[in-house]
Amino acid sequence: MRYLILFALLLGSLSLKAQVEITVRDGLNYDPLSEVLIRLETGEEFQTDRLGLATFDQKTPFSVILFKPGYESLEVTVNAEESTFFLFPKSISLSGVTVKAFETERPLLEQSASISLIGESDLYRFNETSIVNAFNTKPGVRIEERAPASYRVSIRGSSLRAPFGVRNVKVYWNEVPITAPDGTTALNLLDLSNIRTAEVIKGPSGSIYGAGNGGVINLSSAADLQSGKLTSEWVAGSFGLNKGRFAITQPIGKGGIEVAIVNQESDGYREHSAMDRSVFQLGGYFPVNEKQEIRTQILFSDLDYQIPGALNAEQLAEDPTQARPGSVDQNSSISQRALLATFGHRYRFSDKIENNTTFYVNTNDFENPFILDYKKELGFGSGGRTRFTFDWNLAGKPLRLIAGGEYQTSLTDAQNFGNRSGVADTVRFADKLRATQAFLFQQAEWEFSERWLLTLGLSQNFSSFQIDRLIDASGGPTGPQKRQFDPILIPRAAVNFSLNDFSALRASVSSGFSPPTIDEVRTNEGSLNLDLEAERGTNFELGYRLGKNRLNVDLTVFYFRLNQTITTFTNEQGVVLFRNAGSTDQKGIELALDYQLVQRMGGFLRGLDYGVAYTGHYFEFRDYQKRDQDFSGNQLTGVAPNTVVQTLDFRFAGNVYLNLTHQFTDEIPLNDANTVYQDPFNLVNLRMGFFEQISKKLDMEIYFGLENLFDVDYSLGNDLNPFGGRFYQPAPSQNVYFGAKFNFRY
Repeated sequence: MRYLILFALLLGSLSLKAQVEITVRDGLNYDPLSEVLIRLETGEEFQTDRLGLATFDQKTPFSVILFKPGYESLEVTVNAEESTFFLFPKSISLSGVTVKAFETERPLLEQSASISLIGESDLYRFNETSIVNAFNTKPGVRIEERAPASYRVSIRGSSLRAPFGVRNVKVYWNEVPITAPDGTTALNLLDLSNIRTAEVIKGPSGSIYGAGNGGVINLSSAADLQSGKLTSEWVAGSFGLNKGRFAITQPIGKGGIEVAIVNQESDGYREHSAMDRSVFQLGGYFPVNEKQEIRTQILFSDLDYQIPGALNAEQLAEDPTQARPGSVDQNSSISQRALLATFGHRYRFSDKIENNTTFYVNTNDFENPFILDYKKELGFGSGGRTRFTFDWNLAGKPLRLIAGGEYQTSLTDAQNFGNRSGVADTVRFADKLRATQAFLFQQAEWEFSERWLLTLGLSQNFSSFQIDRLIDASGGPTGPQKRQFDPILIPRAAVNFSLNDFSALRASVSSGFSPPTIDEVRTNEGSLNLDLEAERGTNFELGYRLGKNRLNVDLTVFYFRLNQTITTFTNEQGVVLFRNAGSTDQKGIELALDYQLVQRMGGFLRGLDYGVAYTGHYFEFRDYQKRDQDFSGNQLTGVAPNTVVQTLDFRFAGNVYLNLTHQFTDEIPLNDANTVYQDPFNLVNLRMGFFEQISKKLDMEIYFGLENLFDVDYSLGNDLNPFGGRFYQPAPSQNVYFGAKFNFRY
């Protein structure tokens, strides 16, 4: 009898407590969150593991508080033995957002530069096939896509000299420069899935990053190695869109590897605008010990896309989906295969001194049949970047010194042929091209009071290119010609003043330069313009940031004076040529505002966020005389004076979300004379979907979207100063897409 009583008491005690399992996930991307602090009413504390799980004994129901830095805290009641909760990032708390701009990791409130952060919530609010829409939600940034995968990047109007490709902007991917030493960037070789976050530094940043007056884009694809994961994604839509991706993430010790392959195809909105891209990425992260870590990346990209060409006003009115006459017959297109391999090493000598070094090698096989010719290029490049960081004190106040250098070189065999019905004909001219750029940089950051941060930076820049003409069928001279630019010093001075814990003022003065690229010097008809000068400019900037409670404000005003501005024109054969056009005055205001209207766990509407990004770019030619025409005082070609982007993000019960995006673009002058403009337009995009946890290890997301909801006519990238009035590159009409994602964790 005594044993029966003891057994009954034991059962009673067990009934008081039961094992409870809590899973915590990111409310935006559904990923598990590790190291979430779970605090019970009794004061006991637990943490989630790499799978976002925490298991302990406790009788239900009971209340807990969930806390993780960078996320909104959550107090909930646990009613079941297995429960899943979602934490949402503090997207509007600038004091909690950390960026790595200018090689120093600091909260955004402490950064004395104009920086836009593009996260997964921005990248995944559209169809996940292009970076264009996500970047265009930020003030001062515009990416154009004249045809699928044909990008043109503009930061504060810097696309003026980029009729095709990405120029005058420095781009890094996982801390490796993917901008070639000649100043061009094949950004279209990356798939959206190769990017998880992006930092955009607006304005000259040469004191740390070298050439480029537009700014810098730092792309990152760091893998989440907290758990083993299999990912499968698919999206399909109008105009033959079809994209699939498969990825494996495997933790190894404290590091791991990620392997992903993705293929994207589309027929395109216009005739002769099909695209096919396959990208393979293999990344590794290996902490050796507490002092050092190794990072590796291999990226192979195989891209083919057709070029429909620009239309004149009559052709646009007749049929905006048609290709430019001749584009189909000549198979105007680009085929490009590239391989990039990188190695990164970080070593911490002590708590105060560390070094970060990256190396890369790449190859590039490029083929471009065009209406007028047929270009083939085979290139090889290599380079590296190293940075030392020293954290000391000066007069008892924190002092951070940064010093390093970057070197890049490339060698390209380039041949231009005649184009006979899309097939390379006899060679017209052939060159061996070599480009080299290098610079040393130094920066000092001194917190001479609790509120003041002073930054002084300086770089010494060296660049050159050589064009060795091997063949000239027209009988012109052959042999090497070299252009070496004088060493250039690029200074920057900036100060940040913290008004309080949630707001700050900043001011900066920075210099910039941008030498012409080889494509601007060596044109498609074979001429060499070695007299083309580098652009030089000075930027003055003031800014204010506020991040408090549910409100975030980021305001910037600037004045940029650019000399030896490079502009484009087209000759009678349709070849794009370049010239220096005196100077330009570029005045601007940029505003980003976000406000969380609703943020709660219960009810039908769980969250409602509103955002607005305003760009006011009032740019004009200051001194521009072309023959007997004086364009001084005209608006800068290709730049919209006003742009407004508004976003509304809804989160409903049942893990349902709805994203609405509205973009207004003002009229854009399409020629230097300001006699032709693109009409202003309003563009509305919508995406709706839901998350569902199928089991502890498997979850999914289903979504659909509408782009160009009201079917407006517009162009997402016009040709500037073209011959024959071929200004217009019509963008897609109303279209729809559907997608699904599955994540299996093991």
